Amino acid sequence: MSRQRTRRAVLPPAQEHIDRLEKLLKEGNHYRGQQMYKSISTRYVNAERFSEALDILEAGACLQLEEGQEICGAELALIFAETMEQAKVPCDEQSLERVKKIYRKFARGKLPSSLEDEDDMQKLTEAIGVAKIRVDGCCSFLKAAIRWSAVFGPDGHGSPLLHLLLAEYAYSESPEPDMAKVTYHYVRGNDPHKLASALVNFMAKCYPGEDDLAIARAILRYLSLGNLEDANILMANLKSQAQAADIELPQTDLMQFVSLLLPTLKRKVFPLFTMLRSKYKSCISREPGFNEMIDAIVEKFYGVQRRNAMGMFEDIFMAMKMTNDVRF
Repeated sequence: MSRQRTRRAVLPPAQEHIDRLEKLLKEGNHYRGQQMYKSISTRYVNAERFSEALDILEAGACLQLEEGQEICGAELALIFAETMEQAKVPCDEQSLERVKKIYRKFARGKLPSSLEDEDDMQKLTEAIGVAKIRVDGCCSFLKAAIRWSAVFGPDGHGSPLLHLLLAEYAYSESPEPDMAKVTYHYVRGNDPHKLASALVNFMAKCYPGEDDLAIARAILRYLSLGNLEDANILMANLKSQAQAADIELPQTDLMQFVSLLLPTLKRKVFPLFTMLRSKYKSCISREPGFNEMIDAIVEKFYGVQRRNAMGMFEDIFMAMKMTNDVRF
């Protein structure tokens, strides 16, 4: 116990290190400064002086990112988020603002648009590589922050704000955004208006056949959480924003399925739902994850537990037997 007190006593105020390390980085010693940020902050963590450790890590992450040292900055940002969890910092407005401060330091960039010769192609390849590293670093930081917020915040799935920041950065900065992951975080971010904007933007540049998958994935993701209200808001915003952008929504069986699914869930008639699922079975199978989300929808809206394959066939048979007169 006395040894721990001694260790706490010999460590100087964190600001002394922050000032010294800032000068070191300004002189161009980024690698050496990185190692010192990590080692010094570890001493404060070991001494359970978490607040000062976080001050050092926050200052280091911001400064490295400002200096264009994205790998170093992302590493310190990640350690900052992990230390927040270790220190059991409450997820409140003040602590979220610290996360946002670091997040805003991550660079934004546009890929070269003109490819006239081999040099341009080389620049594009390099820019894509840099963008991927930047996105991976920022997303790793935000995922760690989401884990912290899930444990020490009011939302067991993590802060909606942090989910939204991750979705926006991953979509806008990735050379080829993974729409499944982007959609997951947009939905957890509780902002169907922004998700609609991202989807309309995606529709204007995606490959044929990707647009209806992206829309259906988003609708089903909301519904699998039992959130019919935001699913309807998303669909309404998609229609209005697509019209404003002079983009036509895809006319496919999958789009017809999700369009019919929304009013069907509102009616809460399970046999009708079962017939709808059976009728559009082929288009639903275009993405393996859709059936899993639909199983979750059944649980949320009808209270029917997931069953094995034989049990599912029995449900379909019974539902169809009960509703011979139901037609779409």
